[in-house]
Amino acid sequence: MNSPDVERDRTVDPNEVERYRALAEMWWQPDGRLWPLHVLNRLRSDYIRHQLCHSLGRDPEAEHPLSGLRMLDIGCGGGLLSEAMARLGADVLGVDVVDRNIAAARHHADEQGLDIHYEVNTAEALAERGEDFDVILNMEVVEHVADLPAFMGSVNRMLRPGGHTFVATINRNPVSFVVAIVGAEYLFRILPRGTHQWKRFVTPRETRDLLARDGLEPVAQTGVRVNPLNRRMWLSRSMSVNYMILARKPIA
Repeated sequence: MNSPDVERDRTVDPNEVERYRALAEMWWQPDGRLWPLHVLNRLRSDYIRHQLCHSLGRDPEAEHPLSGLRMLDIGCGGGLLSEAMARLGADVLGVDVVDRNIAAARHHADEQGLDIHYEVNTAEALAERGEDFDVILNMEVVEHVADLPAFMGSVNRMLRPGGHTFVATINRNPVSFVVAIVGAEYLFRILPRGTHQWKRFVTPRETRDLLARDGLEPVAQTGVRVNPLNRRMWLSRSMSVNYMILARKPIA
């Protein structure tokens, strides 16, 4: 069961929790209904590795280029990104509000012999207990929360000076409605219907404003393009639909 703190958190939408609880058994089926996340995970893991190594002066081709970095994967789902980061050497805490997601993540990590700590919790609760991190992965989460400014405030608060945070989400415009809602959920059915609500999509400017509000400086951004016919994804200059933004907290 979810903890009382999770249930009371104002940033948590109970409908989203139930939707992802129903999908929990599918996380580690790369050819199943969540195949887009597996394809995306390879792309975003490579992007994160190269961006961090470039910023920190590390060799991205090293065996464990992210060793020594304490990393939070907020809204970790079944642990796809958490496992990728742990394999690169990061000390990962994966957190999700859906209990069945965490159960699936723990089970798979144990099968793989990976040392990853997972817990059912919220960003607000983690911030209140004083957690802090070198890197925070805020990926495909912000479009699902009930109170975006509060959620982003809690996440940004946990970033150490000199730390990096990645935000990945979907732009809000007519193109994203056609592509991410009509196309992805109804025409091509690459995502279950009801996965997204267009009104909760976040424009790049809104994301940058929420980062800047808390003193973080955006340093890189990229769009992500998807071809559902051949199941390919690639980085793009266009941020009209999916995009990622990297920001850094200055050292005081």
